[in-house]
Amino acid sequence: MNQVAARFQQYWKKHFNHLPAGNTHVILAVSGGIDSVVLAHLLHTTGITFSLAHGNFGLRGEESERDEAFVRNMGVQYGVEVHVQRFATAQWTQQQKVSIQEAARILRYTWFEQIWSRLPHAPRAVATAHHANDSMETLLMNFFRGTGISGLHGIQPVQGHIIRPLLFATRQEISSYAVQHQLQWVEDSSNASDKYTRNYFRLQLIPGLQQVFPEVEENLLQNIERFTEVEMLYRQAVSQQLEKLVEQKGAEQHIPIYKLLKATPLHTLLWEMIRPFQFTAAQTEEVKKLLTTGGQGSYITSATHRIIKNRNWLIIAPVKVEEAEHIIIEDFAGNSLFSQGSIQMQLSEQPMAEKEMQQPPQVGLFDADAIQFPLLLRPWKTGDYFYPLGMQKKKKINRFLIDLKLSATDKEKTWVLVMNEKIIWVVGRRIDNRFKVTPHTKRVLKLTYTAAK
Repeated sequence: MNQVAARFQQYWKKHFNHLPAGNTHVILAVSGGIDSVVLAHLLHTTGITFSLAHGNFGLRGEESERDEAFVRNMGVQYGVEVHVQRFATAQWTQQQKVSIQEAARILRYTWFEQIWSRLPHAPRAVATAHHANDSMETLLMNFFRGTGISGLHGIQPVQGHIIRPLLFATRQEISSYAVQHQLQWVEDSSNASDKYTRNYFRLQLIPGLQQVFPEVEENLLQNIERFTEVEMLYRQAVSQQLEKLVEQKGAEQHIPIYKLLKATPLHTLLWEMIRPFQFTAAQTEEVKKLLTTGGQGSYITSATHRIIKNRNWLIIAPVKVEEAEHIIIEDFAGNSLFSQGSIQMQLSEQPMAEKEMQQPPQVGLFDADAIQFPLLLRPWKTGDYFYPLGMQKKKKINRFLIDLKLSATDKEKTWVLVMNEKIIWVVGRRIDNRFKVTPHTKRVLKLTYTAAK
């Protein structure tokens, strides 16, 4: 047996044992280039069932049409199904304001997921033809771009539904295999240009390094193995720390600030806390400032979540109101939704007549000039207190709700509106006396609570 073929089978057993060779369907991403052509041949000779998936991005004119025709012919040669998708890549790039390379990657992998989901629920995967040199280039690109430890392990053999069965082989080994088996492939003319970042590393940087360190490729592959093992230890250590720090409450994560400030290394732990919620590495420093200098109700936002400072807690809450229990209200305008209903805000620039001040509990009237944003809307909790309208002494929320003779269920559904750690409204029940409308009030903020049906 050819050495590459033997190592392919060993690599498959080591990394893809959840995909038995005789009972698996592989969707093979095929460009028509030498790498994917060799992988198709290896799958075929190993007896693994596969189909071909080819994305035509329409970026290289006649070459793109040639590549599609070549892949369709491969399907005939192997007697397998060929999935082809044509993408309006240039148009999509302009709409999304991303690079051509990034657009092609997003479009390609989104389509792969769609194909995968349509297959019967037997063992199945999407295979790409990334090889050892691709992994080396990825390591170097991440290193020079700036990365955490996960960026140093190169390309991983398994990522969700995606597998990379060729990572064991170098570009030279793949080329030798193709020549030995007289395989045909097509060349992408853009691979000869170093205007793309990866091509620069492939055509310029690595060959230059080889002049100083002849064994640079072998050393990089060994480093990838070391970094992979180091990352495993890193993940274990971080997981143990986060388990002690993070309290899961519904869809939110609550972290006690006093414990967090004692944790080390603080920067790394903060990054690992916020990373799953679409925050950027640059925002880690903002979170550190929030811990020590941010006012109560201060927050930082990602596309999906907010990090809120509330008393002695850091709270990571979903932006989606149906999931969040800590909701930021940023200004006077609009309608704030939450799980128990909605709050409508109205600002009046006119003083209010005394008879207009008589309102049902669902309406709160406030001196607008005494209100500072942002406000925090959250469920009440033990220890909360306020100064009920008409009273000069503070009262625990728990006692206030007991005096109202509310059921246990209604007590659980009660939310409060908070400003700088002061509760200004027990929503739908009573406002705080310190923020009421007076004869001297010039502007009135009217909040109307509508309960969820």
